Amino acid sequence: MTSQVFKQLQTHLESQVIGQQELVKQLLVALLADGHILVEGPPGLAKTRAVKSLADCIEGEFHRVQFTPDLLPADLTGTDIYRPETGEFQFQAGPIFHSLLLADEINRAPAKVQAAMLEAMAEKQITAGRHTYPLPELFLVMATQNPIEQEGTYPLPEAQLDRFLLHLDVDYPDEQSELAILRLNRGEAQGHQTQQPITISQKEIFAARQEVLNVHMAEPIEQYLVRLIMATRAPQDYDSELAQWLAMGVSPRATIALDRCARAHAWLEGRDYVSPDDIQKMIFPVMRHRLLLSYQAQAQGITSSQVIDRLLTLVGSA
Repeated sequence: MTSQVFKQLQTHLESQVIGQQELVKQLLVALLADGHILVEGPPGLAKTRAVKSLADCIEGEFHRVQFTPDLLPADLTGTDIYRPETGEFQFQAGPIFHSLLLADEINRAPAKVQAAMLEAMAEKQITAGRHTYPLPELFLVMATQNPIEQEGTYPLPEAQLDRFLLHLDVDYPDEQSELAILRLNRGEAQGHQTQQPITISQKEIFAARQEVLNVHMAEPIEQYLVRLIMATRAPQDYDSELAQWLAMGVSPRATIALDRCARAHAWLEGRDYVSPDDIQKMIFPVMRHRLLLSYQAQAQGITSSQVIDRLLTLVGSA
């Protein structure tokens, strides 16, 4: 029953975020796998709209934070405020205490703010003064990066990128989708009634997460997953060119992420078991930001996606 609700949610989001089916699906995968997502793409491709549309359908609060070079960690987490009437300090919660948080252009904030954000994502708590405050049980961060403009940005270190469950590249929609976007926007500007969003309770989300964890993964599929991981750490065992491309393989965190995301993908497809196809589809957003390419690969213009393609070719699923 829960899977039908999520299928309805996916259909609704695709009607609101036209031409970005992959973004919609990966948002739902991140929600089901209890992780955070980093989205990279040019401005104006409905990244903010996607998260807002999702927030409209979920029982929980949404907040958007525009990251800037002058942002301070306390602007994000909150701080202790002195109350003269009581003579005591009282904690004033920051925007991070929301169920869904859009961290817009996260690479524009300095290292201290990024560290505060990523620590909260990993620990699900923040510390202010002498006290530690837990974040909401349902806590999903979608951070965006603009790959075009690099002036005044602070690139996220590889160790911090690893905190994101998924890294998604968003591209321009096709011609038919562009036409549908135009008509949808015109209708909204004219005040036409759009499709009413469905509402999913947090209880249903937590129940769905348990169902995802119970999705069956056969031992040969587990072995295939681990072989893909190990191939990034010992690429010389598979291909000399692959060994030249990779400076460092992925961590065990990638193994866990690929397992959780493959289960979530299978569940969204209506299956109670994981197939090699689930792993092959989810390996790109799971590994894209975790592979450390060599200087030689970067000089040749090799991308992480090309490396993953080569991995899938070299490592058989049988």
